[in-house]
Parts: sequence; structure tokens; C-alpha cells
Amino acid sequence: MSETIPILDHVDEYLKLAQEYDVSDVHIAPGTQPKWRRFGLLQPIWENADLITDEQSEKLARGYLPEPELQRLIETGDVDFAYAPDFGRFRASVVKTRLGWEMVFRVISTDLRTMAQLGLPEAIKPLLEYHNGLVLVTGAVGSGKSTTLASLIDEINKQRNDHIITLEDPIEYVITSDNCHVNQREVHTHTESFSQALRAALREDPDIIMVGEMRDLETISLAITAAETGHLVLATLHTGSASRTLDRILDVFPTDQREQIRIMVGESLRGVISQQLVPNKDGTGRELALELLVNTAAVSAIIRDGKTFMLPGVMQTGKKVGMIMMDDALAELYHEGKITKEEALGRAIDRTTLSAALG
Repeated sequence: MSETIPILDHVDEYLKLAQEYDVSDVHIAPGTQPKWRRFGLLQPIWENADLITDEQSEKLARGYLPEPELQRLIETGDVDFAYAPDFGRFRASVVKTRLGWEMVFRVISTDLRTMAQLGLPEAIKPLLEYHNGLVLVTGAVGSGKSTTLASLIDEINKQRNDHIITLEDPIEYVITSDNCHVNQREVHTHTESFSQALRAALREDPDIIMVGEMRDLETISLAITAAETGHLVLATLHTGSASRTLDRILDVFPTDQREQIRIMVGESLRGVISQQLVPNKDGTGRELALELLVNTAAVSAIIRDGKTFMLPGVMQTGKKVGMIMMDDALAELYHEGKITKEEALGRAIDRTTLSAALG
């Protein structure tokens, strides 16, 4: 019987391994083996590793948590922040659970990738040329929204001469000023909340504002107002398609405000990028499946009238202006031999139609 692998002394040892093996997330939790998510699949780092005890997980957490974050964890039961040892950068989350302290680390690539390197379509670039309006990047947790958003901001940073303010929780990619002046603020470190930071940002003469996540009514309302008053706002939402994104924004508001909000969004929206990262066929990585909605006169009218169910039809006819349907993107990846039929159908918006398209 082979010997088991003991628990390592510091979280940095796990994180160095994660970087070496192209891992997206590391999980350290009591009652389980150390695990990581590699190419979308959560699996033990070693099949013969010891189970982590609650004492070991707490010791590992205390061994790397800065004092302010440790106090916040003790007081509130959870903490989320950017962890930056000298070998890399990670989004760290620690929570108290029934079994003890649990940690999850997201590995952040320190190299900002260009739009071309990420495979983002050229049709997105015109959205970045506006001087006002709202550009949304949406998708599930772990779908690459932060990476896409950082790439878009970096593109603006190279092409324009403006003031960019980013509001993040936590700061993931460090963006150095190029042609633009870039000012990055972190929630809990530099400001109390997204809404407070956004309100302050409007007094700082910004041209572009990036909102890491539109979580609540106040933040969404302020972002829409900023987009309407001469700022280009880029933000993320946890939604799976363009139509669901617009429904989510509108549903946040009280019923008596929705007509006004529909008009404001219909006028200020520039585009919605919805994305998924799909495990590839040979299990060596993930492929980007991307939906793109560009605001046209027809799209604006649909939003104002509250008929978002009509968006897929308009997007089908809007391909000449660069619009892309998620199911078409999945079908293309399948026909190129990059993903399996099962993965494509499992992520479809309209499974029946996509099934027919895949043959």
C-alpha cells in the first residue's frame, strides 16, 4: 500500500503547483483532499493525499491571511480579497462552514491578454469607441468575465487618451497606465461598497468606469445614470444570455420605475457580451463560446417596449452588424471538432434547435 501525501505547510505550495499545471482554482476544505479545478473539472490534486482536518485548514488560513482580512473573517464569517505573494496573484476566498474554515483560490494570470489572444470578435471593438453608454460582460462564475473585461479596458488604455476608473472586488489584473490614466480601486480595501465607489467616481472626472459586478439595485441604478450622463460604463452580471441580462436589470427595479428604466437602458446600452468556457474535446483546455448583442434601433425598441423575448429573432437577423447567438457559437465549436455534442447541448439556450443544427 502506497504512502499518503501529507498536507503541505503553506497555501503558497499549493498555489505554485496550480500555476505550474495550468489550474484555474484551488480548493482547501476540511474533510476532503486538497482539490483543484483543471480544464473545468474539479479533482483531487493527488488521489492518495491525506484528508484535511479542520485544525489544518484553519492553520493554513491563519498562515497567509493579512491581519485586516483575518479580523473580517472572524467578525463576518467570510472574506474575499486579492492575495499577491511574490510569485503570482490570486483571488482568495475564505469562509466559515459547518466543518471548519474553507478556502478557494482563483489563479489570476498576471499577463493581460489582448482581445485577439482571447479570441474576442472584432465586432466588440466599435463598442469601445463610444464616449458614453453601457457595455455588459455576462456569464456564470468562472466563465472568464474578469479576463474579458480586463482585456477590453486594456484595449481602451492603448487606443484612447482618457481617465479610466476601475471598481473591483478584489482587484485581479493590475493595469498600468498607457495612453490613459488608470485608477484602480478595491472594495473593502479602498472603499466600502461598489455603490459608494461609483458615487465617488462620478466626482473624479472619469471618462470610462469599470464596475466589477453590478450586485444590487443601487449599483445598477448608478451605473445606468453614469452611462446616461456622458461616461462609458463597462460592468459584469451573472447571467447567461443577452435577453436574461436585460430581464435581470429591469426586474431589480420597483414596478413603478420599470418603464423609465426601460427607456434609459434602451438608449444607453451599447452591447452585451455573454460567454461560457466549454471543456474541449481532448480534455486539455477550454474553448470560449460567446454571444454578442449590439444595440440597434430594433433592439432599442424591444427594450423600451419590454419585449425581450423577441431579442433572439432580432439577433438572428443582426449578424451583419456582428451579432452572435450563443447556440451558433456552440454549433461552430462543435463543427470545428473542438467540443463534444454533449457539451454543446448541455450549454444550449434552445436545446431542440441546436440539436437539429448539430445533426
